[in-house]
Amino acid sequence: MQEITLAEASKNLPELIEAAMSGEEVVITKDNQPVVKLTSVSPVKHRRRAGSAKGLMTISDDFDEPLEDFKDYMS
Repeated sequence: MQEITLAEASKNLPELIEAAMSGEEVVITKDNQPVVKLTSVSPVKHRRRAGSAKGLMTISDDFDEPLEDFKDYMS
């Protein structure tokens, strides 16, 4: 973790952003108190598309039929 004052951060913002993008955590302080933390943003996840697995799965015709092992329990 890198800790830097607000005045130093103002002068070196591009470098601090690069450091945060490479995984380093950068804390900016003002009056010796942490006020801002720069971290990288996780990558955007792609939204799922309905129907994208169409044709990849099949369900047997007897999918919802009772199992042989449980016939004694069914009334």
